[in-house]
Amino acid sequence: MTDTTSTTPPPGAVTPPQRELNLTWALVLISIAQLMVVLDASIANIALPYIQVDLEISNANLPWIVTGYALAFGSLLLLGGRLADLYGRRRIFIIGLVVFAVASLLGGLATNEPLLLAARGLQGLGAALASPAALALITTTFPAGPARNRAFAVYAAMSGAGAAVGLILGGWLTGTSPEIFGVVIDGWRLTFLINVPIGVVAALLAPRFLNESESHPGELDLPGAVTGTLGLLGVVYGLSRAGTEGWSDTWTIASLAVGAALLVVFGFVESRVAHPLLPFRIFTNRTRASSFVAMFLAPAAMFAMFYFLSQYIQNVMGYSPLKAGVAFLPFTVGIVVGAGMASNLVNRINPRYIAGVGTLIAAGALYGFSTLPYDTTFPPSDLTGSYVSDIMPFIILMAFGMGLTFVPVTLTAVHHLRPEESGIGSGVLNTAQQVGGALGLAVLATVATQTFTDRGKEFAAAAAGGPQLSPEQLERFQQVAQQQIFTEGSTNAFLVGSILMLAASAVIWIFLDVKHEELATDGPEGVVAH
Repeated sequence: MTDTTSTTPPPGAVTPPQRELNLTWALVLISIAQLMVVLDASIANIALPYIQVDLEISNANLPWIVTGYALAFGSLLLLGGRLADLYGRRRIFIIGLVVFAVASLLGGLATNEPLLLAARGLQGLGAALASPAALALITTTFPAGPARNRAFAVYAAMSGAGAAVGLILGGWLTGTSPEIFGVVIDGWRLTFLINVPIGVVAALLAPRFLNESESHPGELDLPGAVTGTLGLLGVVYGLSRAGTEGWSDTWTIASLAVGAALLVVFGFVESRVAHPLLPFRIFTNRTRASSFVAMFLAPAAMFAMFYFLSQYIQNVMGYSPLKAGVAFLPFTVGIVVGAGMASNLVNRINPRYIAGVGTLIAAGALYGFSTLPYDTTFPPSDLTGSYVSDIMPFIILMAFGMGLTFVPVTLTAVHHLRPEESGIGSGVLNTAQQVGGALGLAVLATVATQTFTDRGKEFAAAAAGGPQLSPEQLERFQQVAQQQIFTEGSTNAFLVGSILMLAASAVIWIFLDVKHEELATDGPEGVVAH
């Protein structure tokens, strides 16, 4: 007798439209959450001067508004990924969104410096819970093949475009002061408060459109969690401080040394516990390991591009904060186009060729930025580049190259992971991106700072031996000199960034040897060996 209550479709049956709708909404939720997490790293940058005045924050403590978020986010990603594996990815995803929304509310309502800094750290915790869970949910929600590739393309576009969107949104919100229920809201507070309704709505809709993953047996490795988190905290803080205070700074050296020592202890602990926070076997697959390395090197160059270029556009070219944000709009468009093309190509072409070409294009863009014009002869002339010819083409190339790179690298990084380890695998990928970005910014800032110092001394010596200048002439000379020296230092940093991107490309071309046919299959670790 036929069981008429069965809901299992016959072989070859067409997928019901409702299932496609659920997948669409699942991707929307995951993408919005990832965009919110990534753009929050940059959205507050433009608002910093306004925050400083309103809350009376010192110059020394002001960078902590940005650094506090980055430290909590980068150091807690491994723990967030492991919690998702142990207790359910949808559950941890929702908890992360709620924590992020509450922290954003606290930040938007902050009346003093300690509360705002605490809110930024809490935002980092929420992001560290939500981000690896979001990436792991893609692997468990979307079937291998075109559907998953498209989902990864959207995820990669959100990850790459987040910084540019943050600059645009931050510039716009900071310039507004709306009146709500008779109360005037300072624009900088909106950069935090905008996350509240988005995070709450996404958390409420998640149970409807996202399936919960299985909870996997195991215990939370507390010694590993403590040593790994504190070790990453020390390394990320040391790298961030090196970018502003230099490598010889006492706290830079101490934090890097302590962080590295704790990571050594972490490795010792992980090799001896039954249920490690980070199973080292996920690195034994050559394709996956090379994906992690590539994701470490590529953002190292990309994050520094935003740092130097945003300052150049505002301080040298004289753009307003909002106009500077809009100047990065082509990056958002370019990375969406590149990611969309990569998601289609990866069904027919091996990831090595797509990501390899993408990194070469990005390296070319960084080299293009290194050709920005400047004049460091004495006395320097007021020489600036043209946005249309010297900046916009390379922003588009950089974005397109990163779109081609992020999709296949993300796919290969999490492909064929064991089901119980997809969360921690996603956490490792996100950690590589965050630590790589911090390292890249520290290295390139050192390159630029050395140029600033050397050229500044030359100009000071030349000015001292030259004709006496009036106060107005001296002020103008100093302004032009600073702009030209900054441009020279930035171009040197961009040149080193192109070398980092070429290193990422070399890793991809040599080691990323998975076939595109294999990406269309699912299976546990060990099905495809390299």
